[in-house]
Amino acid sequence: MSLRVLVVDDELLARKRLLRLLSGMAEVEVVGEAADGASAAELLAEEPVDVVLLDIQMPGLSGLELSQLVGEEAGEVVFCTAHPEHALEAFGVGAADYLLKPVEAGRLREALDRVRRRRQAAGPDTGAGGEGLGSPGRLALPTRRGVRLVDRGEVRSAIFDGTILHIQLAEEVLLVDWTLRHLEDSLGGRPFERVHRRALVNLDRVDVLEPLETGGYLAHLDMGKPVQVSRQVARELRRRLGLR
Repeated sequence: MSLRVLVVDDELLARKRLLRLLSGMAEVEVVGEAADGASAAELLAEEPVDVVLLDIQMPGLSGLELSQLVGEEAGEVVFCTAHPEHALEAFGVGAADYLLKPVEAGRLREALDRVRRRRQAAGPDTGAGGEGLGSPGRLALPTRRGVRLVDRGEVRSAIFDGTILHIQLAEEVLLVDWTLRHLEDSLGGRPFERVHRRALVNLDRVDVLEPLETGGYLAHLDMGKPVQVSRQVARELRRRLGLR
């Protein structure tokens, strides 16, 4: 399982060390780096990531404050710090691991392997919505009006507003008390693409990709409102489509 990783540390040498260690590891893609919590929050709003390697003591937002601000949609958090006294608090906010500086390659690899195991164990929840009464092509979506059984291909897009998931179907929007990651895992990959930190799109339902000045796209679907595609995902889509 490949992991998309963001490195956040106000110390340049610490960031460089982590980037060097990551460059030698298979199935790891570094999607960016940030020197403070505010910059990291902006990146996380644009790019979906699986792991944040996060320092604790930084100017402005601390690592603990950032992890609570962005929540589980930022992916798993591995704290990398010179301060062992914050370990209990870090695990209290759901950290996957807690590494002391200087971070060693073996210890970092172990932490990333732990994230992979956590993600695999969290996979599609067949009881709450993965298989849909024995049909592999259906989702059981818990809504306020009961459980809705829908075909996967009926899902056009999904937007997480920070509280609840808005799932666009052919003729209606369902409000589902899931995270975007839960839905993504339940859908099982392509043609569903995480196009933004808070958005997922069925690429088979996209009619037009409208270029934006930011380098991203506005995806117009056959039903529902257009969905913003981040710059990073837009680059990957251009590569797949054979575009420059």
